[in-house]
Amino acid sequence: MPLSLLSPLPLLHSFSPTKSTVSRIRATQSRLRLSVVKATSEKGSSGNVPEDDPSFNPFGFVTDNPSSRSAIQLPESPAEDGNVGQMLYRTEDKGREFGSTIKVGKLRWFVRETGSKESRRGTVVFLHGAPTQSFSYRTVMSEMSEFGFHCYAPDWIGFGFSDKPQPGYGFNYTGNPSKVEKIAILNTPLTVSSPVPGLFKQLRIPLFGEFTCQNAILAERFIEGGSPYVLKNEKADVYRLPYLSSGGPGFALLETAKKINFGDTLGQIANGFSSGSWDKPTLLAWGIADKYLSQSIAEEFEKQNPQNVKLQLIEGAGHLPQEDWPERVVAALRSFF
Repeated sequence: MPLSLLSPLPLLHSFSPTKSTVSRIRATQSRLRLSVVKATSEKGSSGNVPEDDPSFNPFGFVTDNPSSRSAIQLPESPAEDGNVGQMLYRTEDKGREFGSTIKVGKLRWFVRETGSKESRRGTVVFLHGAPTQSFSYRTVMSEMSEFGFHCYAPDWIGFGFSDKPQPGYGFNYTGNPSKVEKIAILNTPLTVSSPVPGLFKQLRIPLFGEFTCQNAILAERFIEGGSPYVLKNEKADVYRLPYLSSGGPGFALLETAKKINFGDTLGQIANGFSSGSWDKPTLLAWGIADKYLSQSIAEEFEKQNPQNVKLQLIEGAGHLPQEDWPERVVAALRSFF
């Protein structure tokens, strides 16, 4: 889950700076760029950067991510380049791999689908967390379908490319446990000892929460903050796109933060998966480089139901193993499913 913001970030929805403001920002950027030269120069062929530098700040004004940095820096002529409209034009067709839109009631869902519905191996439904989207599963879904699985992943209402109803719309999330044969869980808060995401704490602060939720690079900063790597430009563009397109995703996240009771929710999760309450085979695939949630949380969760919950550690992966090291996630899922 999200890490706390270390400093407020600029809004990208509308920004018309004066000449004096531009000059001050450029001067500040020139000084701050020096702090990220080392990180950007250490990129390998994969485009991922280890965050070994103790001065690394995933929420700074100028970041280690060239894609984020180019999005918030101002060109010589702000009116001619770098504005939100041009960023949307550059990224609007990205990130829709295997996807289509379906309408359920009054709401349109964006869903990704790979493989055949007639697959003998069955259907695997991938569910993303906040503040990301189903895009994070694209590689895992593609490879799983090659091994005979039918894969399905929606963008939750309020996120990604699905509809973003206004707060108070009354949308509820429900499921049907009787149709679940097995369940695999990636890094997520699972026990009452799990730390409350710092971002959700800040979203509850009046006014500051409204400002924070409209941070257009919130999702990519969250991903990189929990990972040993920095996203490639083309990936960061997709995670940023929904927050650039409208205020809907941010307000959906804000509404969630205001309503959720983490203590009660984590208690229900712990009790629901404990011995005597849950008897379905469960895989806990855990990225051990997670900077938000420690390995001890996964081990504690496994001990609550050792007969049905099995822990498999994913080396080299952080908070989003499916994004950091999809090949290792696929290997774990293939063996389990």
